[in-house]
Amino acid sequence: MDPCKGNFHVTETEYTLLRIPLFHSLPESEIQHLAEALTMREVPHDTVLFYEGDAGQHFYIVREGQIEVVKSIGTPDERVVNVRRPGEFVGEMSLFNLDGRRTASVRARGTAKLWEMTRADFDALLARNPYIAYEMVRVLSNRLTDAHNNAMESLIAKNRALEQANTELAEAYAELKAAQAQIIEKEKLERELQLAAEIQMSILPRTLPKLHGFSFGAKIVPARAVGGDLYDFIPLNEQALAVVIGDVSDKGVPAAIFMAQTHALIRSEARQNRSPRETLERVNQYLLEMNASGLFVTVLYGILNRHTREFQYARAGHELPLVREPHGEIFTPPQGQGAPLGIFDFVVLDEGTLSLPPHSTMLLITDGVTEAYNPEREQFGMERIQALLAQDVQADAQKLCDDFLDSIAAFRGDAPVHDDITVVAIHAA
Repeated sequence: MDPCKGNFHVTETEYTLLRIPLFHSLPESEIQHLAEALTMREVPHDTVLFYEGDAGQHFYIVREGQIEVVKSIGTPDERVVNVRRPGEFVGEMSLFNLDGRRTASVRARGTAKLWEMTRADFDALLARNPYIAYEMVRVLSNRLTDAHNNAMESLIAKNRALEQANTELAEAYAELKAAQAQIIEKEKLERELQLAAEIQMSILPRTLPKLHGFSFGAKIVPARAVGGDLYDFIPLNEQALAVVIGDVSDKGVPAAIFMAQTHALIRSEARQNRSPRETLERVNQYLLEMNASGLFVTVLYGILNRHTREFQYARAGHELPLVREPHGEIFTPPQGQGAPLGIFDFVVLDEGTLSLPPHSTMLLITDGVTEAYNPEREQFGMERIQALLAQDVQADAQKLCDDFLDSIAAFRGDAPVHDDITVVAIHAA
């Protein structure tokens, strides 16, 4: 009899796929599709699956056996940096590298059975199920944490050895080798962070939307390698487009994971054609059920109708939108009460509707814009935002966003980036 999940029968292959952490959140239909689409490969012992530097168009999931991740294979510096076991994956780096090159060699340790997935299949899977990007980031984050802990333990042990025998040449030489190993570990950590950043950026829109009578722009700058800001444009039908901007309460990898989680929930609920209030209410409910980290997120979610030229929005503790009217006046709607999502089992939302007649422009921002600091600890502030919006009347929506980021960078000077910065602009033609 076939293995079971819940009340439906699945094949042995589907059951095995369901036990893989990367796929455990996928729906039944997607698991069935993967079971049919994935190619099974049996790799004999000591077979090299691919070499470091090769062009890669596939990544592999271990079904049975073990495979080694090897650096400098075939040289005196050869070393096994990791072992992948059933349920783990390898080769994903080449799918995110711009040049598509393998970052290490992979060799079978004993006979192994692998599922092979092509770049095209992975891109299609990511498009159908954006939430899988969160799972990928989570796995990479765990690897990053393990590598960091191992590096710190190694560093502490070497420092103790140096204190005990710092006059011996042999000990000094050993410390030099340890320092070289630490550089390698640091480069690995930096690469993992870079990959996490690339995955996060892939979640955000790759192209600007098209809606008759309007043009759009967007720009995001994380304070660290990865961040907690988000924005998106979600087509609802030929007449309407959902627009969202949000800001998670933290920065770095935890905020990035929570951001990916929130983004996936908003996209899923938006496609149900619910009102802005209903959408954010349901997202809040899911976040409360899934949020064990204590994070929360401010969100402004609205629907732009091209016929009525109105933007109906609900605001959960986020910055108010700004509108530059056709004659140049800057308008900000009255501020009502609103609380971030992921905190309370009830939702407090500020709702409103803005009119966007021809030649008007709406600007949405995160608090990283207003709270950007210069070396004298002055904030960029709302007055500078309004002044730039009022004077940059000839810029299209994307150039307006670019100009904002350039102005903030010039204002900040040598001061560090204090918070993630995101700007979204909508111009009515």
